[in-house]
Amino acid sequence: MLNGIFVFIALVSILLAGYTGRMDVLTQGILTDAKKAVELAIGLVGVMAFFLGLMQVAQDGGLLRTVARAVSPLMRRLFPSVPVGHPAMEAMILNISSNMLGLANAATPFGIKAMEQLNKLNSRTGTATNDMVLFLAINTAGLAILPSGVVGLRASLGSQDAYGIFFPTWFASGTATVIGIGAAFLLSRLPRYRATAPPPLDADAETVGLETEASDGSAAEESDLRVSLRTPPRFGKLVVVLYWIVFGIVLVRHVVRETATAPWLDVLRGVMSFWVLAALVGGLILFGWSRGVKVYESLVEGAKDGFQVALRIIPFLVAILVAVGMLRSSGGIDLIVGSIGPWTGRLGLPAEALPMALLRPLSGSGAFGIMAEIMTEHGADSFIGYLVSTFQGSTETTFYVLAVYFGAVGVKETRHALPACLLADTAGIVAAVFIVNVFFG
Repeated sequence: MLNGIFVFIALVSILLAGYTGRMDVLTQGILTDAKKAVELAIGLVGVMAFFLGLMQVAQDGGLLRTVARAVSPLMRRLFPSVPVGHPAMEAMILNISSNMLGLANAATPFGIKAMEQLNKLNSRTGTATNDMVLFLAINTAGLAILPSGVVGLRASLGSQDAYGIFFPTWFASGTATVIGIGAAFLLSRLPRYRATAPPPLDADAETVGLETEASDGSAAEESDLRVSLRTPPRFGKLVVVLYWIVFGIVLVRHVVRETATAPWLDVLRGVMSFWVLAALVGGLILFGWSRGVKVYESLVEGAKDGFQVALRIIPFLVAILVAVGMLRSSGGIDLIVGSIGPWTGRLGLPAEALPMALLRPLSGSGAFGIMAEIMTEHGADSFIGYLVSTFQGSTETTFYVLAVYFGAVGVKETRHALPACLLADTAGIVAAVFIVNVFFG
């Protein structure tokens, strides 16, 4: 399906650019967007390497299995074909948790790791499994508890109610998540997609199944053995307690000092934007050390995959970002807004906010820029300001997520992933329009 969409967008954009006299803009945009795609992938190397390294520390210390056990009842219902304690389950939990906390930098490496582990359970390389599709549907739904980036922008633009989007965001992203999960399940049962589903591993050749089972079993046993053989530091627990006491004191000191010269909303935004991620990094390092993990060696070992993953996703990013850029440069987005804007206005979605709704699944940075422009023009606390803020906080950049995650494992046959993810996006937009009209209309 991505193949058909790419061809359609590219050809229509070329014709539209010729009709509107924007061929020069389109041509320049193709070169610029292709360059940006490579720069984006290279820019991900450091982030992915570091967080994949931290994930290795958490795994070596046993944290991932502890967290997985805590939420395993729900995750087992969603992903019954993923074995209990499999690394895929652990990585998915960390990815979803990071997204909920607004830690996008951490969520992407964890998500790529989850896809790599899910691919090890895939009997047909290059074809998306039902578990992969469901995982991406949850990702694109963008379930968010702390939409810190949007709140920060609202506060910087002078909003008197920067955190007023919390409940609308929870409602919209929660609705999108439910619809995304339901769509992934129901679409997988349609004859078209059921026929293309990779069979379970044990349905393949017997030797392949035995080799995979042996490999997974020995890896799990080896991991358990490494954890059991580690010797925790003598005063490890005491150091952990003292560290968090000092961290709490430093945080309180920071808040008290900052509130003396800045509004408390700005201070809270700063804590959410900068302290949460630092606390996560420190907590994972401290946890591994207290469990006897050689943190430096473990982090370096886990980080080795970062560069290779970034190289694998470059072709997929180039294709998606160039197609989106062509549609934008040709005036396609403006044409769509002009055509359907009067109709959506009657449904509570003003034409001024429509570009944000259309661009959000296509380009995260583009949507964020449009959101900033709209709030600058209409006010962060206007109805339109609340609406675009909720859009940004409760949906995800679908095509980017599909390109990066599927690109990381070489999946080209995406099956029902795109329709499931777009249904989740649509549900998030509709729910956002509904709840913002109820609260602020």
